[in-house]
Amino acid sequence: MKTSIQKTIALFFFSLWCLFLIAQPNNKTVLGSVKGKVIDKTLNQPIPYATIVINDGANKIVSGGITTENGDFSITDIPNGNYTLKVQFIGYTTYSQSIEISRKNKDLDVGTVALEEAAESLDDVTIVAERTTIEQKIDRKVINVGKDLTTTGGTAVEIMNNIPSVNVDQDGNIALRGNENVRILVDGRPTNISATQLLRQIPATSIKKIELITNPSAKHIPEGMSGIINIVLHKNSNIGFNGNINIGVNYDENARFNNSIDLNYRTGKMNFYGNYGANITKNRQAGFVLREDQNYITDFIFLDNNKSHLFKVGVDYFINDRNTISVYTNQNLFDGLTSGTTDINFLNNDQNDLTQDLVSDSDNLGSTYNFDYKHDFKTEGHNIELEIDYNVFNSNNDDDFNFIGGDGSFTDYNDLIDNERKNTTINLDYVNPLSEKVKLELGYEARIRRTNNDYESTLFPNSIYSYDRDIHAWYATYGKNYEKWSYQIGARLESYQVEAIFDGEKIFEDNIFTIYPSAFLTYNPGEKNTYQLSYSRRVDRPGLNQVNPIREWSTPRIISIGNPSLDPQFTNSIEVNYTRRLKGGSVTGGVFYRLINDEINQTLIENPDVEEGQILTFDNFDNNTAYGVEVSSNYKVTKWWSFNTSFDLYGQTQKGIIEGVSKEVDAVIYSFRMNNSLKATKNLTFQVFGFYRGDQKGVQFNTKPFYFINTGARYNFLEGKGTASINFNDIFNTQRFRFDSDSPFPQNGRFQGETQTVYLGLSYRFGSGKNRKVSRKRRDNNEKSGGGIL
Repeated sequence: MKTSIQKTIALFFFSLWCLFLIAQPNNKTVLGSVKGKVIDKTLNQPIPYATIVINDGANKIVSGGITTENGDFSITDIPNGNYTLKVQFIGYTTYSQSIEISRKNKDLDVGTVALEEAAESLDDVTIVAERTTIEQKIDRKVINVGKDLTTTGGTAVEIMNNIPSVNVDQDGNIALRGNENVRILVDGRPTNISATQLLRQIPATSIKKIELITNPSAKHIPEGMSGIINIVLHKNSNIGFNGNINIGVNYDENARFNNSIDLNYRTGKMNFYGNYGANITKNRQAGFVLREDQNYITDFIFLDNNKSHLFKVGVDYFINDRNTISVYTNQNLFDGLTSGTTDINFLNNDQNDLTQDLVSDSDNLGSTYNFDYKHDFKTEGHNIELEIDYNVFNSNNDDDFNFIGGDGSFTDYNDLIDNERKNTTINLDYVNPLSEKVKLELGYEARIRRTNNDYESTLFPNSIYSYDRDIHAWYATYGKNYEKWSYQIGARLESYQVEAIFDGEKIFEDNIFTIYPSAFLTYNPGEKNTYQLSYSRRVDRPGLNQVNPIREWSTPRIISIGNPSLDPQFTNSIEVNYTRRLKGGSVTGGVFYRLINDEINQTLIENPDVEEGQILTFDNFDNNTAYGVEVSSNYKVTKWWSFNTSFDLYGQTQKGIIEGVSKEVDAVIYSFRMNNSLKATKNLTFQVFGFYRGDQKGVQFNTKPFYFINTGARYNFLEGKGTASINFNDIFNTQRFRFDSDSPFPQNGRFQGETQTVYLGLSYRFGSGKNRKVSRKRRDNNEKSGGGIL
């Protein structure tokens, strides 16, 4: 099978290279050239990598290029005619000049072009907008994160609750459009860290923007039923030495420290950058579950004491105007200690009471090594890129359990769990703008995963579990623009192979070949209105925790294990979006509909080995449908008041079999959030954020509504380079998770963490040069952004 795959890959690369050669534009008769030099008018210094464009009378690009390290440029192969020469660079006003190429004047020297800094350009290392804005692009909604006071000093968990269409529950589980089957990426790449842990380890100050890709094109990985959430981190590539320091502390019953430093040095053809972030947190969570039929209550109290250190070191090497090599490594060290007590108290018979004490000591190391090579062809936008990403994750858990019965009995046991995961991802992407209005994209992707889990226990049988998965994919997209209309169609072909072995015995294997089509249609009748219709087919493959038959966690009455026989669920999704641009902001609205096959859901079943016990696991339910409506807006009311607000409503018909009984529920969930920014002075800003989520019915659980309000203030000093912040979150202490259920047993419960926190923080930005950011394509946004922590 490996030989067949290798032959297929070799044939694909050979065919793709032949296409590259065929797709090269034909050379026109060489009649003339244009050369010159580009400098910063204020600093009188050369500007490297500025864009040079030559347009004809119809504003069509005839030729172009970029400046060298010395700011020089030379454009050749320009046919006879009259043109407009344009010089562009981020943060500067575009320069335009009319030129003529003729037989008598075919070699032009325009001399020195001095670019003026745009009025909005700043010298800061990281330019952060005052307020969050929302953009609707062809295949995603982009939330450009502003100076959100209520998330300053927090993590990605806090910032996600401010994002339209996104919800994070009490345990840190994230949902997009009311569904937890969502794929989390960082800078367009997956990680080996669980989404819950990942979001708690990314500082909010490292996040540049959040991309909600609810109907991804064929170019993107098709996993995640409700779509993809891509967290884009800041990356600094300023000339000279620059940096950013953040320190802060959150406090409720316990303290949480969140500090980071980002450093960058750019000189000549080299750009070096390094980042370090430290999170030291203590967080208490408490709750209860009441079993009404058995008249007993289970109380939980857990204290998490976690320390994480995240490092990133990388270098970009600009070989010449058309070739760039980049390498970096991430190292994520995590040390966690959780202590907790679970008490089962019978209200009418204390002899049956039971107490479980847990001490869980865990540590893990996640390492990523990335290589990227990009070649730009002569035509602007015509490029090929190879990216190789290798990720290793090792974790160790040492769990000690003690049980004390109401009759004085005592039992203890120990669990040791070792996990190792290795991911290798290879991407080859080719982009060819066949004309000014037509673009072709082709690519190949290989994703190789190897997972090993060793489980040892003093009470339960030892076991070894391995899960191997190979995915090979080929994609193609074709897009075309008209005056007011544009469309993009594509298809992704994937070969998916998986094998699961438990204690030396193969318990599951699968081999699937699937085609994932996608289509987008956009209509722009003017600058103020945009309409979009899109369709895509997606898949949600079982995650490691969903298929792992090794017991993940337990209480005296509930254990959690995976189901190795889970089948993938496939989703066909269609949605319509509309964006209206206003003088002071914008309004975006959309509706969507999904048809889901073999939906994966959590289920509670009786545990025959434990009296009154339950097993929390996963299963494939019947086919399902879902729909939703979303409206969001950002608007600047006055010079001192602006706001972002959103409303979303999702409906889903849930069907399942609980304890052999068929059950169907029409579940509807809605939420509303609003973020107000009030500018008191040039340097002092206040903010108030409110969130409300309605109740939700499920096949097994009904969750209650809840709300919370956060407030904050920010003061800028040292000409904007320094910032002091203070936040007071969940001021009414209402951010709690409540539920009730009638299957498989009647029960209700509540959970709450330390949400009513006060934050104090300082940040300082320093830098020695103007921004010279060089474009580096990231897979999921045509723009590499590899800074920050992960």
